[in-house]
Amino acid sequence: MEIIRIQQSELLKSLKPQKVTLLLGARRVGKSVLIEALLANYKRPYLYLNGEDEDTHQLLAQRTVSNYTRVLKGNDLLVIDEAQGIPDIGKKLKLMVDSFKGLKVLVTGSSSFDILNMSGEPLTGRSNTVYLYPIWQGELKENALQIKQNMEDRLIYGSYPELWHLKTADDKKRYLSDLVNSYLLKDILILDGLRNASIVYSLLKMIAYQIGKEVSYNELGTALGISKNTVEKYLNLLTKVFVLHKVSAYSNNLRKEISKSQRWYFIDNGIRNAVIGDFEPMALRRDDDKGMLWENYLFMERLKRNNYKKQTPEYYFWRTYDQQEIDLLELKSKKIKAFEFKLSSKKTPKKPIAFAKAYPDASFEVINDKTYLDFIL
Repeated sequence: MEIIRIQQSELLKSLKPQKVTLLLGARRVGKSVLIEALLANYKRPYLYLNGEDEDTHQLLAQRTVSNYTRVLKGNDLLVIDEAQGIPDIGKKLKLMVDSFKGLKVLVTGSSSFDILNMSGEPLTGRSNTVYLYPIWQGELKENALQIKQNMEDRLIYGSYPELWHLKTADDKKRYLSDLVNSYLLKDILILDGLRNASIVYSLLKMIAYQIGKEVSYNELGTALGISKNTVEKYLNLLTKVFVLHKVSAYSNNLRKEISKSQRWYFIDNGIRNAVIGDFEPMALRRDDDKGMLWENYLFMERLKRNNYKKQTPEYYFWRTYDQQEIDLLELKSKKIKAFEFKLSSKKTPKKPIAFAKAYPDASFEVINDKTYLDFIL
């Protein structure tokens, strides 16, 4: 299967003198492979450093122009892979791009928390961020029949690049379970100095059963024996390491609209299923679980599509206290697009009456097994 990573050309275009390009995304989504492809075709001198290597930390420890003159040795491109663990990385990068004319910097990270927190203020006006996600359907050279045949695999095992090299279901299950246990949870614990991986894991499991539903921090906290503020903190950390994605409720302050709730999606279906240890085929799943997998898949494919096509709407869901709801709203330039997700095309819901009255100019579309390709591509 041929896979063409959309962000490869974007990454090359983003390299500019006196600028830092941040390539962010979860571990194992292909950031290193993307960089290798870029460097293979790069004709100028460059320096590649591994941000998880202690030698790199020592090399960059002395934050002086004279030290960085020795380190860079005339290279006009500096690449640091997984840079989030380097102390004061933002200040170090700022000194480099301010001091060395013509220097381009490319930095990758699997944690937006560290990279952006450490580099956010020092690199204001000096950085450009490129996101990389698990494989988007638009990156696969598949025809309509192949897409349909492979759909169940995407819903169950997700879209991490290495899955395309694994032949058996057992290999895929093992890979995803190792990914969750070896990398994602480790990143969370490193991130904020957390010590209790079991609570974070239990929280993730609870979220896995609530995709497309509002989450109560109080209820989660009571079940886990932690405060609602700690629940919110952990969920936000899980977004920073690209495990979850938050969507808030949309409200124009109408009396019946819910305005303060959140829903959480997994960055990848395979990660969701690995967290709960459930890789059962769709035919053996409950209807509500099938619906959650379908909604999670559609939302993330749409988010990838919009990001890669440089379309950046705000994402919301909409619901009233009397249970009228819409799964996804996209808001851009004050225009609202509303989408309702249904796995089957047998039932086609209509636009909720309260929504139609409140937002008469908003479009409304049902995304089902017959219409989803236009939505995600």
